[in-house]
Amino acid sequence: MTILTGKAENTGRWHNRRSGVMRRVWDHRFDYAYVLPSIAVMLIVIAYPIYYTIELSFFNTPPGLQLRDKIFVGIDNYTAILKSPVFWTVTKNTLIWTVGSTFISFLLGFACALALHRDFAGRAIMRAILIIPWVISAVAASYIWKWIYHSDFGVIGAVLVGLGLADRPPNFIDNVDTVLPSLIIVNIWREFPFAMIMMMAALQTVPDQLLRAAKVDGANAWQRFWHVTFPHVGNVSIVTILLLAVANFNSFIIPWIMTGGGPSNASHIWITHIYELAFGRQRWGVASAYSVLLFLILMSFGYFYVRALSSNDKKEAAE
Repeated sequence: MTILTGKAENTGRWHNRRSGVMRRVWDHRFDYAYVLPSIAVMLIVIAYPIYYTIELSFFNTPPGLQLRDKIFVGIDNYTAILKSPVFWTVTKNTLIWTVGSTFISFLLGFACALALHRDFAGRAIMRAILIIPWVISAVAASYIWKWIYHSDFGVIGAVLVGLGLADRPPNFIDNVDTVLPSLIIVNIWREFPFAMIMMMAALQTVPDQLLRAAKVDGANAWQRFWHVTFPHVGNVSIVTILLLAVANFNSFIIPWIMTGGGPSNASHIWITHIYELAFGRQRWGVASAYSVLLFLILMSFGYFYVRALSSNDKKEAAE
């Protein structure tokens, strides 16, 4: 009897909870009506492409075959990707590209932010100059750097030859050993202003009273930075690094315009390889499988990004 009574109580509680939820939905029906167009647009432009990409990743789509005649192959596309030596080459390039671009851009941007946080003559002009790489179109910047690196007419090669440091202009983006570092340099030049802006904003939140108190207590510049400044900008640093990592992992313009993934796949990263498979070779199924894997990786970045924002909000609420 007690068991039946307990079940009845749980059932009644569940029905009450359900009716309560439905009542709140009904009470806010006009609020939902306002956001319904936005939800419909998101379903059309986001949800359906994601669903179709996942579906297409389980089919074989030879170049001469219409998509409506695609052949179901199960997980063969995924196994073929993992067994391909090109996959591991592209993955290695992507990791080097992402890690190198992200952390060097952040460190350089943080250093510039610390320098510009101090008062000196011409600080506003220096800020404006340093932000130029981020403002310039990525396409225009890629073509400019492509000419700067040019083995015959490039500025860098001409300067090296003119100074007697090289017998002939070096091949920066035509050499498998130097192409990826050369592209990373361009990407760092392009992205460090973003990190600089983020960290400049974070430095504004560091209390001057704590810095002055630490200085009075005898703390040197490094101790003041490590024990006072950095703890206050730690959360912003994590958010900035995650945003840079997502942008770099999904970066396309610079490597594609400057090298197209060459020479010999030495500068191919995931996103450029996916583009080549889909629009160059018309292997839509394999490209979709790559895209699904890339989506899962970026979703993991998004999870940590949300966690970082949530911890920051909790910290601000506690303060």
